[in-house]
Amino acid sequence: MYSGSIPDVASNPFPSALMPTPQDETAGSRLGDLAQPILAGVLAALVGYASTFTLVLGGLGHAGASPGEAASGLFAMCLAMGLLNTIVVWRLRIPLSFAWSTPGAAFLLTLQPITGGFAAVTGAFIVVGALIAACGFARPLARAVAAIPGPIAAAMLAGVLLNLCLAPVKAVAELPWLALPIVVAWVIGLKLARRYAVPLAVLAAAIMLAVSSNLAPGALSVALPSLQLVLPVFTLEALVKIAIPLFVITMASQNLTGLAVMRANGFEVDAGVPFALSGLASAIVALFGGLTVNLAAITAALAAGPEAHPDPARRWVAPVAAGFVYFALALLATLAAAFIAAAPPILIEAVAGLALLPSLAGALSGALANDDLRLPAVVTFVTTASGITLLGIGGAFWGLLAGIGLLLVLRRWRP
Repeated sequence: MYSGSIPDVASNPFPSALMPTPQDETAGSRLGDLAQPILAGVLAALVGYASTFTLVLGGLGHAGASPGEAASGLFAMCLAMGLLNTIVVWRLRIPLSFAWSTPGAAFLLTLQPITGGFAAVTGAFIVVGALIAACGFARPLARAVAAIPGPIAAAMLAGVLLNLCLAPVKAVAELPWLALPIVVAWVIGLKLARRYAVPLAVLAAAIMLAVSSNLAPGALSVALPSLQLVLPVFTLEALVKIAIPLFVITMASQNLTGLAVMRANGFEVDAGVPFALSGLASAIVALFGGLTVNLAAITAALAAGPEAHPDPARRWVAPVAAGFVYFALALLATLAAAFIAAAPPILIEAVAGLALLPSLAGALSGALANDDLRLPAVVTFVTTASGITLLGIGGAFWGLLAGIGLLLVLRRWRP
């Protein structure tokens, strides 16, 4: 296993893997060594952003954020992801990747209105950030989350994603002339270049919006984004409905999965520093309308795998390159928010649903993989997907509780 360590950057600011060797190594070969991980990092950032920014902005808007607050949140998240990917990875010299919580954004789209509006949602985001940071300092908390059976956590995620993944079908039924070209573009992307399937769908959505809508002059603003402070309100309702489910979803489907991706590629990671810093960053960006930031799971494979570089010691360059791309993408936050505001909501949900179909497939596969846990996982799935609200608490919480409760009953009174 490759284990990263924090070098003495004061005396040697560049990683030894990239320092000239005593041999007569040509400048071209050194540039070639850098080019491969840089391109991998740029690709990971662009694909990750283009595939999910509609989902993030849609989730924030559904949770009560104004277009300005949503743009501020996207701007803050991109800045945080840029800082985490550059500074943390530069120090650790391992290809950790940071991203926003895509499943968390999908979860926001399932919420019923929260008393206190977006200010209460912001308070819940801060609590989630604090809990993630606490996992970095209090390892028993991280172990407790990790102790939730994987199939049940996957089933809860699948239940959250199900309704959103139905959106493309509903969009085709409601707006066939707008939605069908988006679905066709996605299918063509799957066939020819799977990584670009969702970006192609986003491009198709932009084209259909441009040709079918009578947009007012300046509707798609290109003004530079700015940060808007959102004063948080902390309520018990938001804690139970948002903070607890979002924390579990983020830890189970992002942070723990991100660590698993690293291990699968031969990197042993001490999660303390990444959890603490990403949790702190999440609490800060929440004050400006941003969603949780965490370890990347899907795009992490691009930076940590052989695609980034054959030599594991040089792959850390990829997420650093991705970090600089996120700084550049932060400047598009206002334009992206204007695009979301101008588009029919069902169209944005359709694009988001297409982006999440692979996640739904993976979650369902994980939920049903274990014979002994299959029935509790199914109970978790159907309870979460039902969208019920009991005692003011949403389905994700009850789904997790129902699945774990059934599992405990079956294990204790096994015949």
